[in-house]
Amino acid sequence: MQRTIEPELKYCPQCGGEYRAEITACAVCVAPLVSGRDLIDRQRQEERKLADRRRPIRPDDELVSIQKGPVIQMQMVQAVLKRAGIPSLAAGDSGTSCASGGCGGPNLVIQVRMSDVEDVHAVLAEDYLRSTGLHDHDLSAVDAVFDTEADFALCPACGCRFSTTQDSCPECGLCFA
Repeated sequence: MQRTIEPELKYCPQCGGEYRAEITACAVCVAPLVSGRDLIDRQRQEERKLADRRRPIRPDDELVSIQKGPVIQMQMVQAVLKRAGIPSLAAGDSGTSCASGGCGGPNLVIQVRMSDVEDVHAVLAEDYLRSTGLHDHDLSAVDAVFDTEADFALCPACGCRFSTTQDSCPECGLCFA
């Protein structure tokens, strides 16, 4: 169900709250409100962008390679893009050579329109977070380093702060020995 946007009202761009025309900031988010007219214009621009994005790739479109890998993995990437309405092409990788006998099979290169690259990155990043479950985790400590010279360490897996005299995280058990 799509709600009706009234041009004479104001809306919060963050939470979607609806306000009278004289209100200037959202009571919940404290974000500046936008007019219904502006919101309608933004939605129309987004609809035009999505309609253009869904059009098939033409021979004169500028293409960019976004990922290379085994056929089955590239088919999965194409399926994710297709669900988001982004067309893509799969091309054979001319750099793949099985002459040495160590080939894991043919590789494909996924290509998209240059104009879609920003959307492709956003779609693939969201799919990665969703498929790995990382969207449910605090990733702020992911770059933490276990320094034996420091008094305390921050676990990169769970963010627990603990003494470096211990060789594993007391919270999650990650071993640093």
